[in-house]
Amino acid sequence: MATMLNIRPVSELPVSGKRVFVRVDFNCPQGKGGALTDDSRIRAALPTILHLVERGARVVLASHLGRPQGKTPALSMLPVAERLAELLCPQVKEVRLTDEVVGDGARKVVADLRDGEVAVLENLRWEPGEEKNDEALARALAGLADFYVNDAFGAAHRAHASTVGMVKLFPPGHKAAGLLMLREIEFLSRLVQTIERPYVVVVGGAKVAGKIGVLENLANLADAILIGGVMANTFLAAQGHALGRSQIESDRLTVARNFLKRFETSKVEILLPTDLVVARGPDSPGGEVVEVDEVPPDCTVLDIGPKTVTRFALRIATARTVFWNGPLGVFEKAPFAGGTLAIARALAASRATSVVGGGDSVAALHAAGVADKISHVSTGGGASLEFVEGQTLPGITSLRESGSSQ
Repeated sequence: MATMLNIRPVSELPVSGKRVFVRVDFNCPQGKGGALTDDSRIRAALPTILHLVERGARVVLASHLGRPQGKTPALSMLPVAERLAELLCPQVKEVRLTDEVVGDGARKVVADLRDGEVAVLENLRWEPGEEKNDEALARALAGLADFYVNDAFGAAHRAHASTVGMVKLFPPGHKAAGLLMLREIEFLSRLVQTIERPYVVVVGGAKVAGKIGVLENLANLADAILIGGVMANTFLAAQGHALGRSQIESDRLTVARNFLKRFETSKVEILLPTDLVVARGPDSPGGEVVEVDEVPPDCTVLDIGPKTVTRFALRIATARTVFWNGPLGVFEKAPFAGGTLAIARALAASRATSVVGGGDSVAALHAAGVADKISHVSTGGGASLEFVEGQTLPGITSLRESGSSQ
């Protein structure tokens, strides 16, 4: 029986002896020579893979890696398959890698799989039809399996051949969400549907343009929104503050001003920085703490100040639900990491259900050593933002057994 959002969980599929196509998100960062620098996305998919292996499925994994221009050898899935093999040992003796996405070679590798064995298709984006949601590619991919499972929440906001096109070719009862996908939906739903209050949203990062829709949707749901990072500059400038040489989206000043005006008489509390850490530039050896209306004309804002940190942390401490997306300063530079790391620790210390999305925010959690104290760390920055903004995610919609709304 289909459950959450009319989506069947992978546990309900009769997979023994069957070929199961699993869309995963193995788009791992790489260093020189293609070596993986972070395998967390592979680890996140292990519960679903092992669930299928233990039930005798013949598992076919598919993901994209980077942005190849055609069949780019430097963006082969080989290092991913090798790391996966290490992580699956000893449950799985060998992970096979196809030399193409579809075609005779890929079909033979899949056909030769036995119960409990695993194959990885080559980089999906080697095929131009992947991002175009090409019907021919979708049919070729669907022909490799008896069942379809999507565990790639990080790609759920993309209508590609492997996330949408091929899914509709499976009959009812033959498609499902993986364990990671189900967990993402469960926790993100707590931010927009089954909310435990007080609900506090922390939003940082660089641009108002990419997050104004999220802010407007969450402002109708949250009890407080705390805004920091470079995007706070635009809101502060909209209030009339002079911020020296700080980055400001001048074409978004009206949007920011209208947002603040719209919610100034509502119940939601919008908190902006009251003090800031400034310097000549991000490579400066240190910064100076100033009030928000005292930024020197030759300086730029690089972090929130200590009074703002305290104010934000106190508000987080009152929350029962917290969502955080985006750093509060240039945290990759040590002199300006204090605000972001302090907020990470405040989340970890709170009693709230805490959900963190976005690569930079997740990196900050690890830098602060508190990632294991967060209720849920989302694997999809862009997808998580679109989910909480209220947008329809094609990769989730395609899994539904019947037409219901997100």
